[in-house]
Amino acid sequence: MLERETLLQMLRRMVRIRLFEERLKEYYDYRGYCEVSDPDDEAQSSDELLTCVGYDFVSRGVIGGAVHLSIGQEAVSVGVCSHLNDDDHIVSSHRSHGHTLAKGCSVDKALAELMGRATGLSGGYGGSMHLFDAEHGMLGGNGIVGGQIPLALGPAFAARYRGTSQVSVAFFGDGAANQGTCHESMNLAALWKLPVLFVCENNLYANTTPAQLSLPVPDVAERAHGYGMPGEAVDGQDVMAVYEVAGEAVDRARAGDGPTLIEAKTYRFEGHCGVSSGHQSPEECRCWQQRDPLPLFEAYLQENSIAGAAEFEQIRQETLGEMDDAVQFAIDSPFPEPAELDRFEA
Repeated sequence: MLERETLLQMLRRMVRIRLFEERLKEYYDYRGYCEVSDPDDEAQSSDELLTCVGYDFVSRGVIGGAVHLSIGQEAVSVGVCSHLNDDDHIVSSHRSHGHTLAKGCSVDKALAELMGRATGLSGGYGGSMHLFDAEHGMLGGNGIVGGQIPLALGPAFAARYRGTSQVSVAFFGDGAANQGTCHESMNLAALWKLPVLFVCENNLYANTTPAQLSLPVPDVAERAHGYGMPGEAVDGQDVMAVYEVAGEAVDRARAGDGPTLIEAKTYRFEGHCGVSSGHQSPEECRCWQQRDPLPLFEAYLQENSIAGAAEFEQIRQETLGEMDDAVQFAIDSPFPEPAELDRFEA
């Protein structure tokens, strides 16, 4: 059994990710990019304000554009990242908020980045899909499906070359599991015994394509054996199950025994992109919500006399306050100066 404070810290991070993304649902609006209205119309309500032409999303603290939420998948990022140190590295996909916060990055700076502020993790230039925090080993999200996977091999090779104990983790979805970059990366990592975890968050859909229509085998984890590495499928709604499997893989990587492929069977409770589209299979989604990872973990903590309802509510209230502070920090932060773009020139 893990120490009580370690378990509560895992719960705090899961709650933080959930409430962060629920707050994004309030501040993101995708409709302004899809609907057309008369630019002379005066907005009479918040809904009208969000969709009227010419509304300046970010200056009023609202985030315009696309958002990919991982609500329902919190157990995967927390279960894996709970084994990692700041000098271990992760790379992520377009659905990167959970990984970023699970790695210990600042909530304030993450939200400021989403609002395009200079205090954001990427200076306000990256946005939702390009959160980056080298201090905490978060080497960025990636808007290209599967594009992040080979990037994990860089720091892994550096660690092996230098003889240090760092590991790298590539988080990706079932859609990216079919990309050539994924297979090339697994082949090279196995060949060179690089300290990498390939973590496939199989939420059963690549955008709206069901995994059963794109995967010829029931488990992505089976593919690991073709590259001579262990492959483990795990219940991605059970943070303790993920923690156990990830711990074995991290220990193996640190010992110099090479990579592992972990397939976490999970589910996102929102649509692929945007917050108003809803899930493409509402009935299936309702079934999966019966295995929401947060209540499951709280039940585990109660059954093992670690914590109870009062502590769960205290954590939730403290985290809600944290979200309020992050929103105010982001709104109060300045926009980046256009002249600063010069520093990105070659």
